[in-house]
Amino acid sequence: MTEPYDLEVGDSPLLVSIPHDGHSLAPGMERRMSVLARLLPDTDWHVRKLYEFARDLGASLLAATYSRYVVDLNRPPSDVALYQGQVSTGICPLATFAGDAIYLEGNECTEKEKAERVGQYWQPYHDCLAFELDRIRDRFGYALLWDAHSIRSEIPNLFDGTLPDLNIGTNSGASCHDSFAKKIVSLAQNSDFSWALNGRFRGGYITRTYGDPTNNNHAMQLE
Repeated sequence: MTEPYDLEVGDSPLLVSIPHDGHSLAPGMERRMSVLARLLPDTDWHVRKLYEFARDLGASLLAATYSRYVVDLNRPPSDVALYQGQVSTGICPLATFAGDAIYLEGNECTEKEKAERVGQYWQPYHDCLAFELDRIRDRFGYALLWDAHSIRSEIPNLFDGTLPDLNIGTNSGASCHDSFAKKIVSLAQNSDFSWALNGRFRGGYITRTYGDPTNNNHAMQLE
């Protein structure tokens, strides 16, 4: 079995989490999926490659190996919606972002399977993430978590209009010290990219759970 994640330990306070660039599927899953879903259209394609430069900064990199269609690592195990009143794809999605069925009729993920996937794929990633943040904070006195994502700029089923190039999320200021957010916003302002802070994306489960400035854990999400 493929390990649920790859970890590269760095030598700085920065940990980059890449939860949605995995391509592997659970055993027997592919034959139950639609032709479209087998293409994994909602994958954060090439994000791991995009962040290769972070190695030169001394960052640690934690990247999922399994597809978000197996289990979404940026959702709570309770499967409670993160954005009330918005379409939610769930911890073990049944539909793509476009609203198309992932599974062939009668082959959907069951509640039993969901619990097994959480234990087998979701929990190990989060155990590693928590351990690494503790290790980093113990060494440097604080930890910086950058949750790295990408998404298509137009997905009518999920949001209206077109997203900015850079969507920065700090859980409305609760997941990191204001000085870190101001620094990132300053960089965005001085770039050629359009950007938003805590717009459509304020940060998912990872940012909201591990961003705890009072305990020197500072987290941000970038879509």
